[in-house]
Amino acid sequence: MRNLEALIATRHGESTGNIAHETARQTPGPKIEQVDIADRDADIPLSELGRAQAAAFGRRLAALPAAERPTVAVCSPYLRALDTAEIALAALADPPELVVDERLRDREQGVLHGLTEHGIRVRHPEEADRRERIGKFYYRPPGGESWADVILRLRAAYNDIDLDFPGERVLVVAHDAVVVLTRYIAERLTEPQVMEIESHPVANCSFSRWIRREGRLRPAEYNDTAHLAEPTAAPARTAAPS
Repeated sequence: MRNLEALIATRHGESTGNIAHETARQTPGPKIEQVDIADRDADIPLSELGRAQAAAFGRRLAALPAAERPTVAVCSPYLRALDTAEIALAALADPPELVVDERLRDREQGVLHGLTEHGIRVRHPEEADRRERIGKFYYRPPGGESWADVILRLRAAYNDIDLDFPGERVLVVAHDAVVVLTRYIAERLTEPQVMEIESHPVANCSFSRWIRREGRLRPAEYNDTAHLAEPTAAPARTAAPS
C-alpha cells in the first residue's frame, strides 16, 4: 500500500452470532456440537451491545483531529459489518461515502461453519487432525478458506483501494480475520508472527491504525478499546470469531 495516507481498521460490533458462540463455549454439562445460529452468516445482525459499540467507535472517529479522520470508508458486505459502519459514520459531521467490497468478508469456514471445537472433533475428526498437522495458517476446511486464501483476496482488495484512493485516509470495517491479516500485509509479517498476534482476540469495534511515515504505512495503534470504556457505551466482551 504505497499511496494511502492512513488506514484504520475495525472489527464489527458484537453480533448475535458472537453471543451464540460464547454461550455454547460456557454451557456446562455435555459438550455442545452445533452453535444455535438461525441466520446465514452474511445476515447475522448486531446485538444491542454491538450497536452501542459501533456508536462508541463512531465517537472515537469524530474525536480525531480533522486531518486524521477517514476520507473513505470500505466495508464487508455482511450485515453486522454494514450496520457497524453506518452507525459509526453517522457520528461524523461530513461522513465519507461507504463503499462495499465482498473481498473484505469474513473467512469462509466451509463444513466447519457453526460447529464448536467439540463439534469439529466429533463430526469431522479427520479435519481436526489435519488442521493440527498442517497448522492454522495453511489449513483449508472442505468448502472453506485457509488464512492464506484470505490473504490473497485481501491483497487484491488493498491493491485496488490503494490505486483508487491515493492520498486518502481509508477506514475498513470488517471482521477479526481481516483486521489481523491487514496487519500481516501492512507490516510484512511472517506466519509465526501473525499466528502469535491472532492468539489474542481482536475486540469488537476496536481501533487499529497505520499511518504513512518514511514512505510506507507504519503501525500506530492496534486493537485499542479505550473508547469502549466510555460511560455511554457498554464495555466490550471478548467474543468468538464470527
